[in-house]
Order: sequence, then C-alpha cells, then structure tokens
Amino acid sequence: MKEITIKMNTATPENAKITDSIPEETGDRVRLKKQLGLLEGVAIILGIIFGSGIFISPTGVMIHAGSVGVSLTVWIMCGMLSMIGALCYAELGTSIPRSGGDYTYLFEGFGPLPAFLYLWDAMLVFVPTTNAIMGLTFANYVIKPFFPECDNPEQAVRLLAAAVICFITFINCWNVKATTKVQNVFMFTKISALVLIIVCGGVYMYSNGFSKFMNPWQGSVTDPGRLAVSVYSGIYSYSGWNYLNFMTEELKNPYVNLPRAIYISMPLVTIIYVLANVAYLAVLTPHDMETTKAIAVTFGHFAMGSFEWIMPLMVALSAFGGLCVHIMTSSRMCFVGARYGHFPTFLSYINVERYTPTPSLVFLNILSLLMLFTSDVEMLITYSSIVEAFFTMLSVSSVLWNRWKRPNINRPIKVSLWIPITYVILSLFLIVLPCYVKPFEVGMGVGITVLGIPVYYLCVVWKTKPVWFQNSLKHVTFTIQKLFVSAKEEKSEDIWE
Repeated sequence: MKEITIKMNTATPENAKITDSIPEETGDRVRLKKQLGLLEGVAIILGIIFGSGIFISPTGVMIHAGSVGVSLTVWIMCGMLSMIGALCYAELGTSIPRSGGDYTYLFEGFGPLPAFLYLWDAMLVFVPTTNAIMGLTFANYVIKPFFPECDNPEQAVRLLAAAVICFITFINCWNVKATTKVQNVFMFTKISALVLIIVCGGVYMYSNGFSKFMNPWQGSVTDPGRLAVSVYSGIYSYSGWNYLNFMTEELKNPYVNLPRAIYISMPLVTIIYVLANVAYLAVLTPHDMETTKAIAVTFGHFAMGSFEWIMPLMVALSAFGGLCVHIMTSSRMCFVGARYGHFPTFLSYINVERYTPTPSLVFLNILSLLMLFTSDVEMLITYSSIVEAFFTMLSVSSVLWNRWKRPNINRPIKVSLWIPITYVILSLFLIVLPCYVKPFEVGMGVGITVLGIPVYYLCVVWKTKPVWFQNSLKHVTFTIQKLFVSAKEEKSEDIWE
C-alpha cells in the first residue's frame, strides 16, 4: 500500500492563506476536494436547520412557554440569537479558514484541552443525539399514517430510524458530490413543506378568524428556568447555522462564500420559522401543541382535509435530508480531531477512491445507533442543547480572546465587539437558569464533560503507555490501513501554542 501523507501550510495565522482550488491529489498528497460552492453552502445550512426541529420543537417551546405570545417571542429571540452567533462564526471561519468548526476555533483560542472536551462531548452527546433525533423524526412521521388513532410502536420506530441512519452513512461514504446533490433537492422539499404549512395556516386563519390570538399572553409562564428550557427547544430548531464552518477546507473561495451563505440563510430561516409557528398557532390550541408527538401531522389533520397525507411525507423527506447533511458535516469534525491527535489516528483516514472520511462516518454511525436506545425526543433535545450551547458560547468568546491576544491576524470579516459580548452574556444566562428545572439533563452533560478530562490526560498527554496497549492500537491501525490511506497532517506550531 502506498504511504501518503500531507504537509500542512506551516505559515503562522497572521499570513496563512488558502487557495481557491486545492486538488484532491497532487504528487504524494491526498486532500478533501474543494467542490462546494455558494448554493451548496446555503443548502448545507438550510438543510441542517430545516431538518426536523421545526416539526417537533414547537411542542417543547409551548410546554415551557405556556401561551401564544411567549411562544412567538421565544421563536423570534432564538432567531436573533442565532443570527448574532452566525455573524461571529463568519469572522472565525474567514480568519481561521480550516475545517473543524468549533473544535478548530477552541484549539486556536484556548489550547488543546478545551478543544478535546468539545470533541469528546460532540462525539458522545450532541452529534449522535442529533442524528438519533432526526432518525426518530423520520421514522415517526413515516409510521404515523399507519397508526392514526394510537401511539407508534417504539420498536418499529427505532428499527426504521436505525435503518435510515445506516443508509445515509453509506451514501456519505460513497460520494460527497452525490450527497450534496441529494441535499440540494431536499433543501427545496423542506422549504416547500414549510411554505405549505404557512399557506394552509393563512387560509385557515382567513376562514376561521383570529380568535386564537385574541388573548396571546393568557397562561404565560414566568419562571426563568422554564423559559430558558423553552428557549433551548427553539434553539434546537435553529441549530446548524455553524455547521458549514466544519467544511471550510472543502468550500470554494471560503472568504466570500462562507459569509454569504450565512447572510442568505439566517434571515430566511427566522422569517420562515416565525410564520410557520403563526400557522401552527392559528390552527392548533396550546393544549393540542403540548400533547401531540407529531405536530405537523396534527396540523395537517385540521387544516388540509383529505390532503393531510402530504404532510407526513414532506416532513419525513425533510428529516431525511437534514440527517444526510448533518452526518456529512459532523464527520469532518471527527476527522479533524483525529488529524490533530485527539482521537485514534485511523479516524483521520480518507478512502483513496472516494475521497471521503469513511472511518469517521462509520464511527459516528455506531454512536448514533447507540442513542436510539431511548425514544424520548424532548429529553434528547434538552440534553444535547445545553452541552452544545456551552461550547458554542466558548467558541464565540474566542473572538474576543483572539482580538486581544492576536490582534494582527488577517480578518476578512470583523464584527463589532458588542456582537460577541451580547451572545456570550445571553448564552451564560441560558446555561445557568435551567439547572434547577432540568437537573438530570444538566448533570449528565456536566458529568460527561468532566469525565473527558482524565481521558484527555490518559490517552493524549500520557505518551509512555504500556507496550501491550501500543501494540493493540497498532494492530487496529494496520487493519484499517488496508482500506484507507492516512490523511493525518503535520501540525503547525501555532496549533499547539
């Protein structure tokens, strides 16, 4: 087998450049291809955000908001918070133009331990959990028409979710371009499903009046902790605005296309989400929203008459497309972490024929299947959102840190300081307030994060491991090398500072 390695540009961050077109193979080099343009960038962001959240999160928002007025306020606030965060990530993505997203930014800003803990939590908590949620959403909406008067059988839901996760992992292993083409198609399917909800809700409201909006604040929840949990349900629907940053190295002209994709996507998402929730609230009562497990199906039953079968079909397709792009982008984070020595080396290998990080994809597939042992979607959302929000806050705070410690690096986009400061303050409140409302979910997130500290020192820092352990790891690595070629890059000095 031909030994292939990559040498990373060893320029310091102040003068580092990325070319617009890096070939996938040059002499003895193998890289991920730069084959994603502006349309694919927008499709990736919209594909993840429109995946499944808007078809399940309104229930969680309403449960903890209590009223129509508070619910809509939460959705608007979540959209504004996401747009503020996206602006910060535009600066991070163009000043540190490498794949890995939050992992890379934490590495650059705060060193290897916070980056490892993010990767640890991402791989054990919110990446496989999000895959499981999307798979369960797909399965629930596919199966629901067969059980209209009762709950879906849990085993059938889990098996179908597992099957679709494995199938999409195979597609991502097969070809990146095929995945993005599928995503482009499903992006328009997702937008069509939401437009259909908005139109049907508007027609229903025109025919039946505005009675459900007459007392919008009746039943409002005032407990700060419950309101914070409500915000987390809304934030989950918006999650994904930072995932294009995981694939910066595969993006054509990232200095231009990354911020443009963000600026196009986020206002569009916020407008569509608020209008979709107005449509839901025009048709369904707060009690209906709190008790349903498939809100779009319930909405279709009341608003679409004999055409209600269209809604579960379109939601299932939306969840399928969102899962497809989420698996693609999150695998790059695992790939980059292994490339810098924080995960086993074989996870940084690339299939030499397909130019896809197949070991990372298979690894995440296994973790996602393990998450299917529970089908409580609301618990999974709260559990993953709190942990992810903490690390997103740290990533945004690295904007402030880099402005202080590295003021002279090239910043094609430079946001005003009040933007990251506002995001960090709001996120801090949202992280602290749910502690007494959801102690189990918060405790699990903190426990898993703290557990990563001894793992870091044992597996990464400790270099004189027993011979038997090193031989076992070499055996596993050698076995995988029969299928894949290493894409592990030499680390530039600034990475480890």
